[in-house]
Amino acid sequence: MGGIEAGGFRVRRLGAAEARAAVPELAEVLIDCVAGGASVSFMAPLDRGKAVGFWQGVADGVARGERVLLVAETAGAGPEPERGIVGTVQVILAQPENQPHRGDVSKLLVHRRARGTGVGAALMAAAEDAACDEGKTLLVLDTASDGAERLYRRQGWVMVGTVPGYALWPDGEPCDTVFYYKRVGAGVRSL
Repeated sequence: MGGIEAGGFRVRRLGAAEARAAVPELAEVLIDCVAGGASVSFMAPLDRGKAVGFWQGVADGVARGERVLLVAETAGAGPEPERGIVGTVQVILAQPENQPHRGDVSKLLVHRRARGTGVGAALMAAAEDAACDEGKTLLVLDTASDGAERLYRRQGWVMVGTVPGYALWPDGEPCDTVFYYKRVGAGVRSL
């Protein structure tokens, strides 16, 4: 599927077949993030098989139309540039029938070697665009990362609140989780 290029990387939406083909690279990004201490549902050390299984499930969800999967790829130097996935984010579209307007932003992951390059911001902007394309007008997410919180606030997300000890860091220590929302798309009504 199409994408946009900026800052030495390209963000694009993957279809089901592309998502399945990208499972090994996506697993590498997830493993790196967990090894770096990110609280993203997995404990350290993250087994490759568990990471692959997770991404296979995501690819199945893409195939069923339940979620959008976006990736950021970087091009290598040389006569035949090699692309590699350095970041990803999902928009979960499948919601209860009384919430057809809502999507959940999930698993914003940026490989440690690509942090600070604008990958996270580009992925979040693409997630909002994809959600709008799918008719969503309200997005929600949660995070335990101070860096991610700064990014979300810069992009206009509104903090709802903090739940103490909501999850665990990959080393098993409890961490607080902060919830955010953002209204997106044309025709968004204020409450």
